[in-house]
Amino acid sequence: MGTQGQTAASRHCKVAIIGTGFSGLGMAIRLSQEGERDFLLFEKAAGVGGTWRVNNYPGCACDVQSHVYSFSFEPNPEWTRMFARQPEIRAYLEGCWKKYRLENRTLFNTEVQRLEWDDARNLWHIHDAAGNHYTAQAVVSGMGALSIPSIPPLKGLESFQGKAFHSQNWDHDYDLAGKRVAVIGTGASAIQFVPEIQPLVAKMDLYQRTAPWILPKPDRAISDKERARFKHFPLVQKLWRGALYSMLEGRVLGFTFAPWAMKMIGKLAVRYIHQQIKDPELRRKVTPDYTIGCKRILMSPNYYPALAAPNSSVITDGIREIREHSIVTADGQEREVDAIIFGTGFTANDPIPRGTVFGRNGVDLLDTWKQGPEAYKGTVTRGFPNLFFLMGPNTGLGHNSMVYMIESQIAYVLGALKLMQRRDLLSLEVKDEVQERWNAKVQGNLSNTVWNTGGCKSWYLHPVSGRNCTLWPGFTWRFRLLTRHFDPAAYHLNARPFPASVAQQPRAEEVPA
Repeated sequence: MGTQGQTAASRHCKVAIIGTGFSGLGMAIRLSQEGERDFLLFEKAAGVGGTWRVNNYPGCACDVQSHVYSFSFEPNPEWTRMFARQPEIRAYLEGCWKKYRLENRTLFNTEVQRLEWDDARNLWHIHDAAGNHYTAQAVVSGMGALSIPSIPPLKGLESFQGKAFHSQNWDHDYDLAGKRVAVIGTGASAIQFVPEIQPLVAKMDLYQRTAPWILPKPDRAISDKERARFKHFPLVQKLWRGALYSMLEGRVLGFTFAPWAMKMIGKLAVRYIHQQIKDPELRRKVTPDYTIGCKRILMSPNYYPALAAPNSSVITDGIREIREHSIVTADGQEREVDAIIFGTGFTANDPIPRGTVFGRNGVDLLDTWKQGPEAYKGTVTRGFPNLFFLMGPNTGLGHNSMVYMIESQIAYVLGALKLMQRRDLLSLEVKDEVQERWNAKVQGNLSNTVWNTGGCKSWYLHPVSGRNCTLWPGFTWRFRLLTRHFDPAAYHLNARPFPASVAQQPRAEEVPA
């Protein structure tokens, strides 16, 4: 077992890793494989898994094929479905944690509340919610962008007397059977849980601000024979993974280099709507008015049938207010509800709250991100030495597996940590002009993509500046090439000074014979 809520007056480690999802576990495992054991994993929950632990709503599953949504160094021949569901992904991550013996380096129930860079001592101070204090030479953030639920500030929400929760905080003790349920939002989570709850509830009102584009999900069970083949012939699984990766990678062409080609995909999506929904008015409501791909493309085999069911209603009028037992829309209509479920996503553009991370001279990270999050290679940001972000700004994808991007960043961070050890560096910090050039290039490459020009308002774009702070504008293999080797020339390197007694000693060739 891990060190459950262990108190520590002041505990030091070389590397502090925050989070135990794919990012945090991947970083810890690769450090272990490189022989580095002086690290700690900080996890605010009672177990590992990150988003795949806390998100356990009905129907929760990945929308990238299982065989690419896993570590390359830890292939799993036992995936039971093409698109793994939440319990299986969580079990995979728990298995990785146990296999690489990370128990004694994991602090569960330890929520990091504040990080402060110490200019004098060249280290990070880490404070948790229980008042414990730690220090570390380097910090790797594996918190992820999709970790803080976004709940809209609806008038009267605090007065609601029924049950209300976000999909990430699903209340499994609340029985939805026979209830009048309002689902607010049509994000990726809602598309998955709506078909699961629709047959149970007496009435389901889906409040939709913007219709998502949805395509069929080519999911199926993976047979015992296929799993046995993967297990006994690892090369077959590796080739299968490579084929899936290549197929997914090809999709970036429409997103970034030829947005006009997305119109053909849009026609297929419209045909899918017509195949599954017969009512013309409902078809009109669920047909988006922006280019497909501008917002995240979702996949589902049963979302549209759930909306077309007799006990379902899609409401496109805005919400005026919420009352004790009802919701009132902009047209004045009042609808009685017993429960409200938010499928409104996460604060992806502001993943780290103000007052959490303080760099050089006590500057809050958010004060350096006034136009939205930005980093060099999505990993480091000026003014914050020895701090590395996994799944950082502009590393998100609309077409392939995030695990590939995470592993690319991990390799880059490992290169930085090895350099620090080899040269006995106290700190390293990206140069201002390097970060500016990188982000100017990234934003320039994003300017003509479907995400920026598709005519929608998405969580990819920062709500204040309009910058796309989220997505990587190109091939993932290109990002891997750019992060394959650490580039010291891009950084200010702060070397440990030699003690005067050592510095004054003659060099070996100067010592008299």
